[in-house]
Amino acid sequence: MESIIDFIQTTGFYNLEIGNIIMILVGLVFLYLGIAKNYEPLLLVPIGFGVLVGNIPFQEGMQLGIYEPGSVLNYLYMGVTKGIYPPLIFLGIGAMTDFSTLLSNPKLMLLGAAAQMGIFITFIGALFINDFLPMLGMSFNMKEAGAIGIIGGADGPTAIFLSSKLAPDLIGAIAIAAYSYMALVPIIQPPVMKLLTNNKERKIRMKAPRVVSKREKILFPVIAFLIITFIAPGAIPLIGMLLFGNILRESGVTERLARTARNGLIDGVTILLGLTVGASTQANTFLTPKSIGIFILGAFSFIIATACGILFAKLMNLFLKEKINPLLGAAGVSAVPDSARVVHHVGLEYDSENYLLMHAMAPNVSGVIGSAIAAGVLLSILL
Repeated sequence: MESIIDFIQTTGFYNLEIGNIIMILVGLVFLYLGIAKNYEPLLLVPIGFGVLVGNIPFQEGMQLGIYEPGSVLNYLYMGVTKGIYPPLIFLGIGAMTDFSTLLSNPKLMLLGAAAQMGIFITFIGALFINDFLPMLGMSFNMKEAGAIGIIGGADGPTAIFLSSKLAPDLIGAIAIAAYSYMALVPIIQPPVMKLLTNNKERKIRMKAPRVVSKREKILFPVIAFLIITFIAPGAIPLIGMLLFGNILRESGVTERLARTARNGLIDGVTILLGLTVGASTQANTFLTPKSIGIFILGAFSFIIATACGILFAKLMNLFLKEKINPLLGAAGVSAVPDSARVVHHVGLEYDSENYLLMHAMAPNVSGVIGSAIAAGVLLSILL
């Protein structure tokens, strides 16, 4: 009888708390969005299942939880806490990214840069909460504010990398917020785009991009790496891997390596990253006022980033003879390629022959570079 009682006390049913139930429901919602709605399934399905894994209650000391030294999940989670997984994902992204659209129309790079304003505005917003609303229990220090701000870049790996350096205790909340808003790009961005543009602006057609030479494609990652990292050395782990992956793609002599980076490597790392980030959302560490504040600030950051990209495109049009469709500014966030697709679909709503996808990829990929640079700048200043 005593053995039976001991066994019962080890079960999840015995140790279940209301927080576990809430987080399990969150995990099920993520799985639903990924599977039924096809919202970023490669991210939401591993994260959603990871949330379930991390919130099955058990007795302390069983070496099962992600925070328990010696557990398998704890070892796998080191790839997150040590900042290992994000650069590997950037390597794969670089190997699958074609920078031709960016090189053919370099001024569109400015839209990706403008969208990064959301990062720094949110950084200031987090400090505002710290100074004026501490009674809410959401106060953040400088490093935490910097890690939260990067959510505005809509780049999950960058958010995880920066938070692993500046605010390790907030990795779970920041990662979940970043990936959630990335998955909700088709819902969040269109209202902002329509609010800030008029019917005439949405129908602007872009000139066909010029053909980019192979030499330009090879020189770009080398020159861009040298310029960017000399300005912001803190961006070396992310920018270095991104542009290394790109030169593997474009060199023409390392196709095997490029194929591995953009297929097997990035897929394997994405599985481990998603599962462990999801499992890090244990109710007793995740359900806090700070987590709520991160989600609020994350939504604010994403909306501001989208708006800044659009408004900067409208500002550029005051000085350009060949006008830019301001919808392209929304693609300045680095949710590749979802933001570019959203821009394309919104453009088609108002002109069924206005194909913006290729043009939107330019600010979209520049947003990836911009968010990594912003992370490097924050790391240099705050670390």
